[in-house]
Amino acid sequence: MTNALDLLPSTEDVAFYRENGYWISPPILSGAVLDAAERGMARHYAGDVDQELPSDPDGTFGWAQGTWGWRPADGDVLRKNDYASLRVDELADLVRQSVIAACAARLAGATEIRLWHDQLLYKPPARNDAANVGWHTDRYYWHACTSENMLTAWVPFHDVTESGGPLMFVPGSHQWSEDATDLSFFDTDMSSLDRYAARHDLRTVTVTLQRGQVSFHHCKTVHGSGPNHGAQPRRAIAIHLQPGDNRNSGARHPDGTLVTHGNDRICAKLPDGRPDYADPAVCPRLWPSPAA
Repeated sequence: MTNALDLLPSTEDVAFYRENGYWISPPILSGAVLDAAERGMARHYAGDVDQELPSDPDGTFGWAQGTWGWRPADGDVLRKNDYASLRVDELADLVRQSVIAACAARLAGATEIRLWHDQLLYKPPARNDAANVGWHTDRYYWHACTSENMLTAWVPFHDVTESGGPLMFVPGSHQWSEDATDLSFFDTDMSSLDRYAARHDLRTVTVTLQRGQVSFHHCKTVHGSGPNHGAQPRRAIAIHLQPGDNRNSGARHPDGTLVTHGNDRICAKLPDGRPDYADPAVCPRLWPSPAA
């Protein structure tokens, strides 16, 4: 029988993560959990949900604003749906697997890990770059947060081979002195990274995964993915995680407007009016286990 501690990153694994900005786990998730998540994904796309988001009780506000993501009318394109685990129980069960959060806590050196938010991801087979996910950092979208030590667990529901549009990382990019603000998730031109070639070693790694493995990366690690040349859609969920000390930063753009995130719309408010990123209805504690 496998000891649960054997599934967590070792001292050497943590050192690798700190140096390179990513780490690939051994198989840590069961087939049963992933089978259920696949059913949950299908239910989500069909509109068969168990509950709506806290600020959207009738299930219309976020969709009307274009913030919750893909809808069937969009067709067979790259799909990204935020907060899916807050709507479908099978996806919540996957996101709340304690082994994922325990790995994240060890990598980040955090005593507590909370959910930040999740993104249900579907990349259809394609013969061009229409389904590329452009080079970007997650931190670029999270300047409403005080923590610069947030991280993401990327969980595929099946094996991901080189032909299936796997994740690609730029090792060590989480240590760049500048913030890569000119890189975008939505830019399908993968040559956009070339503008950093004069200043950095742009070695990239392609991450293939067996079902049950999880890929972890630092919020400042530059990453993206190319087209899916496989026969089946690439199906996964990105679980964005925050250390327990993360708070709303109150940061402002150069024009003076407040930096915000989608979480600000659905989290409860603190007495000073800022969103509560520890709101258990939106950002539940995942490690230590709430039962601990």
